[in-house]
Amino acid sequence: MSAPASADSRAAGRRSDLLSLGSFVMLGLPDGMLGTAWPAMRGTFGAPVGDLGLILLIATAGSVLVTTFVGRLIQRLGVPALLAAAGTVAGLGYAGFALAPGFWLVLAASVLTGASAGMLDAGLNTAVALTGRARLLNLLHGFYGVGTAIGPLVITAAILTGSWRPAYLALLVIDLVVAAAWLRQRQRLGAPPARTEQAAEPDTHPSGQWSSRRYRGVVAAGLTVFFVYTGLEVGAGQWEASLCRDHLNMSAGATGLAVFGYWGALTAVRIGLAVLPRPIRPQVVVSCGIGIAVLAAAVIWWQPGVAVTVLGFVVLGGALAGVFPALISLTPVRLGGQRAQHVISWQIGSAAAGGAGVSAIIGLLIGATSLAALGPAVTVLAVLLLTAELALRKLAPAAPAAPAPPAAPTPPTSPVSPTAPNPPASPAPPTTAAPPPPDQA
Repeated sequence: MSAPASADSRAAGRRSDLLSLGSFVMLGLPDGMLGTAWPAMRGTFGAPVGDLGLILLIATAGSVLVTTFVGRLIQRLGVPALLAAAGTVAGLGYAGFALAPGFWLVLAASVLTGASAGMLDAGLNTAVALTGRARLLNLLHGFYGVGTAIGPLVITAAILTGSWRPAYLALLVIDLVVAAAWLRQRQRLGAPPARTEQAAEPDTHPSGQWSSRRYRGVVAAGLTVFFVYTGLEVGAGQWEASLCRDHLNMSAGATGLAVFGYWGALTAVRIGLAVLPRPIRPQVVVSCGIGIAVLAAAVIWWQPGVAVTVLGFVVLGGALAGVFPALISLTPVRLGGQRAQHVISWQIGSAAAGGAGVSAIIGLLIGATSLAALGPAVTVLAVLLLTAELALRKLAPAAPAAPAPPAAPTPPTSPVSPTAPNPPASPAPPTTAAPPPPDQA
């Protein structure tokens, strides 16, 4: 009986992995579409060019709001049900985009699209991080890059047919298909157990002995790291085209290739880290990535020449690529699975706020001075990221796990089982038999 059960478990895990990767492509698609669609969209509604910021602001607010309680939603619903709900909410939001008679409905629908993105992003990052599968985390974020790369092509094809609206109708259909697939996966895996089944499990992670002051400090430092990281990644990516076109005097075609180089390096390195024969430890990825990012940002500030400046952006994208997934995978190691189940979703919310907020601040700075301010801005952000990560490392060192005794092989755990899976082994005394299950409090 064990062989068929093991085969079923592996098949369920493969289905979950494929659905997870497809879901992250869907997460990236609308992010890649919106900027390209905006000139045609604002022409339809007669909206000023700056109103794109309103869409981004409202969507970010919806995302940040929902990530504050994603951990509890995972406990109550299970990950597949949460992701099915995210796909349904996204479909409703993009139906609003496609059918909007006026710009007001686009703004209202942005709340739904932001909330769905927060549920999907935080839900999958939390579920995969708690399994300790760093390769899959890198692949997830690499596939997000695939979605952002495809997005402009999808919206351009729609515009060439006469309207931007069919692209959002296509998003509606695909989101509902993905939601149905996750619902089917939940039926295969079964409903999550009652919360009381695991409520009595003790917290054996060393962080359970921390003072409340230290715990709050670790959480605050982690949220700061994610806020600054995403501000740097998104800010550099959004403003590179303006710098290349209007400050470095590059042609439109060369500018497009330069921006593709930044996002392409980000995506390629993430996928590369996932397929390496021997994975690199997450802390090494974080330290090396941030260190190289500081140097690349300094080159962008220096601007010794057009080609070298563009190369600086490419190196910056490649350096940042592995940092976000590695930081996510380190959270259960630092805090244990019980706390990480909630904290990871807060980190995703902080990242969403940083991506929108810091990019807007850079825009205000450029408006008050000139595009030359982008170089100093990304350099300061890179140094702040380095400082915040060093503070986080001092407060909560990501020490290697204690050696575990040999155990009989067990079937692989699906990253999206009805309840959040057990976290990877964390630094604990040798007498600790296994990592604690997710907190049910």
